[in-house]
Amino acid sequence: MQLLDIAYHEHSTAPMQTKTTSMVTRVAGVDGDCRGKPGKRQVTVLSQDQWQLACDELNTPMPWTYRRANLLVDGISFDASYLGKQIQIGQLLLLITRETDPCPRMDAQHQGLTQALMPDWRGGVCCKVLADGRISVGDTVQILDLNPSK
Repeated sequence: MQLLDIAYHEHSTAPMQTKTTSMVTRVAGVDGDCRGKPGKRQVTVLSQDQWQLACDELNTPMPWTYRRANLLVDGISFDASYLGKQIQIGQLLLLITRETDPCPRMDAQHQGLTQALMPDWRGGVCCKVLADGRISVGDTVQILDLNPSK
């Protein structure tokens, strides 16, 4: 599993911007992102595989930044079993707190995108930052399950 891209937006309606490296902290989330305040939705993570399913359903290739998520990863397909698990990227440690619900703003990006992201957690996951870290595109992504008996 690998980190494919990093994105942020300076205010809620600003276009997403990508970068190859970023500091991610408990205080501010992804550096420069307006949604990074402490809480259960500091950082959003999108699966490349699940994004591709949404694009295929709409028969339209689209940039992943249309989803307005912070991190794009490959080799993972999120579902409810990921709740409470942790994502580690270098020193960065994220706690998966919930599914990222697709909002109607997705249809402003492409008509039908909201509905295409609804099934099977295609919209990604929301995370809380547990440990700060500098991340870079290409970093290895690991899923940690600290409660395997659940």
